[in-house]
Amino acid sequence: MATTLYRNGTIYSAADPFATALLIDSDTVAWLGGEEAAERYVEKADEVIDLAGALITPAFVESHTHLAALGRNLGGADLGAASSGSQLLELLSARAKGAESVIIAQGWDETSWVDSSLPSETDLSSAAGGRPYYLARRDVHSALVNRELLDRLGLGSIASGVVRGAEHDQVRQALLAEGPGVEEFQRVALEHYAARGFATVVEMAAPHLEGREALDQLLAADQADHPQVYAYWGELVQEETAAEQLIRSFPQGRVLGLGGDLCVDGSIGSRTARLREDYADDAGNRGLAYLSIEEITAHLVACSSKGIQAAFHVIGDAALDLLLEGFDAAAEQVGVAKLQAARHRLEHAEMVDEATRARLLSYSITVSMQPGFDALWGGPEGMYEQRLGERAATMNNLSAMLSSGVPLVLGSDAPVTEVNGWAVVHAAMSMSNESGRISARAGFMGQTRSTYRAMGEMNPFAGQLLIGAPATFAIWSASELAIQTPDERISSWSTDARAGTPMLPVVDQEIPTCLRTVRAGVLLFDQLDQLNEPTA
Repeated sequence: MATTLYRNGTIYSAADPFATALLIDSDTVAWLGGEEAAERYVEKADEVIDLAGALITPAFVESHTHLAALGRNLGGADLGAASSGSQLLELLSARAKGAESVIIAQGWDETSWVDSSLPSETDLSSAAGGRPYYLARRDVHSALVNRELLDRLGLGSIASGVVRGAEHDQVRQALLAEGPGVEEFQRVALEHYAARGFATVVEMAAPHLEGREALDQLLAADQADHPQVYAYWGELVQEETAAEQLIRSFPQGRVLGLGGDLCVDGSIGSRTARLREDYADDAGNRGLAYLSIEEITAHLVACSSKGIQAAFHVIGDAALDLLLEGFDAAAEQVGVAKLQAARHRLEHAEMVDEATRARLLSYSITVSMQPGFDALWGGPEGMYEQRLGERAATMNNLSAMLSSGVPLVLGSDAPVTEVNGWAVVHAAMSMSNESGRISARAGFMGQTRSTYRAMGEMNPFAGQLLIGAPATFAIWSASELAIQTPDERISSWSTDARAGTPMLPVVDQEIPTCLRTVRAGVLLFDQLDQLNEPTA
């Protein structure tokens, strides 16, 4: 039951915005305050650590991730560096030098290429050395596959080339029987999160992704010295008994709800998000709807009747219309109160107008969004504008979501965007739609305190640093701290702490480096010795 005193730094705490020291007693925050008061605890502490000006904040929470896919990318399966079809072939050729019988990789995005033409199947198969390949687009809602893969999987009726929609799901599910175990990929991904200041992650699992066995392995392998893992399971249910039995088949409290990647539609990049109007670059195409109103309604009724949270992947405006029609129909069967009590949740929800936000609020729906999507694909000539034209200008309005009262959490959808909580904060402050920007504090809370609330965490202190809170925090090397707002009409940041608002790192030019991550008093990652290294 050791005690550790951290001093001579900055503590991010609303309870004491001027705190420079923090005392940890085993797994709990025992005290925080200024340097003069810290002297009283020096002799009582088992260890005293000089922060040398470093910053301590609550550790980040990842609200939406895919651990095995992230681990694969970290292990060399990332195709995101390709800036042309020829570079995609080069990366594939390098990947083919491994020993795997089926090449699995992801991350290509032709909308960022000068020439968006994809390589032919002949060229791709040659680069793959004749091996079967599955090359997912960055959004993982379409993929390049060759005839060798489809024949191997017994899917000869599917045309090779780019697969989307239901055919893409068939390929993914068939690959589950082919692919090796994913435990090592999951472990690598969790270590990656710990090294970036995350103590908790929420995995989005589903039958059409890594499958049930992979999720069971992940939950069974959860250890105190890794980030805490929670999950959503994206399986459709039609009866309340089935919903109850399914949720009880997982360790209690570890699977938060049924859904997450339960897809109402696809993605904008793959032109499978369901839209009210045609894609700007593909006349006549309005995307795909994967669920019917009847299926959505039955899932909501089954989950709400048992107090189980349902969650849906939804991106396009027409898909959101469809989903909310399902909510209306479910309300007629079980009542609005039961829908509200279950705290249902949406993933992404990128195209939301004012009227739709009001409907989300009326059902107490939580929304999980990814500001990094806008950093990748927003702005003039970005992918959103290519696909949607003028409609892109109003997408991903974080500010409107918060101001309307809709509960909002932020994440990365890794490996679609990088694992970096401060990059998410920066993206949230710098949205292409200026009216959609939020403050650094709001961006930070959307990955800490707000995320715990959305998960149903009962400890009111979770995601905060104050006396009695869990000792779950990260230490950062940050050269400049400020109170930051996204409003360009006024000073965008201030280093004056007299207002009593805790300050966060200025992230527009430099991203802080994680030096230590701790969960409930247990060390997950440590490079604190860098504090004492001489600087050049």
